[in-house]
Amino acid sequence: MNTSLLYSYSFPKFRCSDKAGDSQDIPSCFENPRNLIDDDEISIAGFIEQEQSSVSASVSEPLTTVVSDSCSRFQSVAWILKVRSFFGFHALTAYLAVNYLDRFLSSHILPHIGGWPLQLLSVACLSLAAKMEEPLVPSLVDLQVEGVKFIFEPKTIQRMELLVLDVLDWRLRVVTPFTFISFFSYKLDASGTHAALLMTRSTDIILTNIQEASFLENSASSIAAAAILCAASEIPILSFATPEHAESWCDGLSKDKIKDCYQLMQQSIEDHNRRKSVKVIPRFRVTAQINRARSSIDSPSSSSSSSSTPSPSSYNNKRRKLDNH
Repeated sequence: MNTSLLYSYSFPKFRCSDKAGDSQDIPSCFENPRNLIDDDEISIAGFIEQEQSSVSASVSEPLTTVVSDSCSRFQSVAWILKVRSFFGFHALTAYLAVNYLDRFLSSHILPHIGGWPLQLLSVACLSLAAKMEEPLVPSLVDLQVEGVKFIFEPKTIQRMELLVLDVLDWRLRVVTPFTFISFFSYKLDASGTHAALLMTRSTDIILTNIQEASFLENSASSIAAAAILCAASEIPILSFATPEHAESWCDGLSKDKIKDCYQLMQQSIEDHNRRKSVKVIPRFRVTAQINRARSSIDSPSSSSSSSSTPSPSSYNNKRRKLDNH
């Protein structure tokens, strides 16, 4: 029996979809949304109302003030995203893991002892999220990949999972931006021509931004709407969309909140693109410069000085003579 992969625990009352075997990166609740838009109007409005009172939509204090070491949190979220890519987890799995992490940190201060407490918390949160959304979950030992500094025993991780569940009051099912992305995509593009592209690109934008603690202080619906607008801005035929347009997609949306989140996303995208645009001098250019320097030394213009300056070969001859003696 291969113990590297184990079937995930079943939490029927927590799952948003009955299709546990869906292998698509976009949650199964995105399937055929065009035919369900009219029926989903009330449901989406209910989700928006629910997120306002949900513990997942906000914390007792802003995360930027609760998390004393934002750099450590950034690294923890980056690790979660790396593991998500390594195993091919759903985007929702990574988002839930970060959600559990932030909610725990909002009410508990971890001791600063070599960094291992936060890493243990990150592993436990990702494990819980994977059990919620993935049909196959790696073992607790195999889950600790992608440059971890410490390796924890399964029993240690399981105890941390129980602590997280207790702190979160076992509320693992939360309203996320992925609850709204499909609905908003078809609200903007009723024909469905670019809906798949909007969902895929907005998913990437959300995952890129969750490393910033201030980003997750926005409501899930505002994050989803802003991500759709950012994705639409890259598609010429849909670039007309504004926060004012997004506000009309469903009752309960606020153009001001969407605008604030949209501006934060745009700034993050620009910073990301700026980092990618930094170019490193190719190796062949450095080699060419060295070759040109060597050729200038060997040129006739420098031959007159060669008689007064010992050449490298003369040093080699002297070394050979010394070695012979």
